[in-house]
Order: sequence, then structure tokens, then C-alpha cells
Amino acid sequence: MERLAIDAEFITLGQALKMTDTISSGGMAKWFLSEHAVYVNGEPENRRGRKLRDGDILNIPGTGRFRVSGPAPGDN
Repeated sequence: MERLAIDAEFITLGQALKMTDTISSGGMAKWFLSEHAVYVNGEPENRRGRKLRDGDILNIPGTGRFRVSGPAPGDN
């Protein structure tokens, strides 16, 4: 499982797809999610605006599994 480091409280699923090089632009997120299965914490997810937070597990079949890793407490 790979680490997906974020520097904010959360990122959206669409942002995560771009960060993992699953899609090349944010505009492709809606299309990708309508055509491919993506799982957040083991549950199917198709909302590009779904917020991913520290500790969430993102599974993109064909791309990989990622654990979202947020900033340490107190980091601003």
C-alpha cells in the first residue's frame, strides 16, 4: 500500500485521482468515476467531491491502494 501525503485536513476524491496519476486532469474525474470502480474504505464511491481524510484507504483497481496521510497534529 502506498502513502498519499496531503498537507491539508482533507482532499477530494477527484484531487486524489489526479495525485495518483489515475487521470491527467481534474475534469476527467466525473467521467472516470462513472466508468470505473473506485473504493474508499472498502465501499464503492463515485462522488468526485468525497472528502478523503487522514487514515482513509483509497483503492483504485488497476492503479493501486493508497493510505491518505495528513499533516501531523499541530502542523499549520
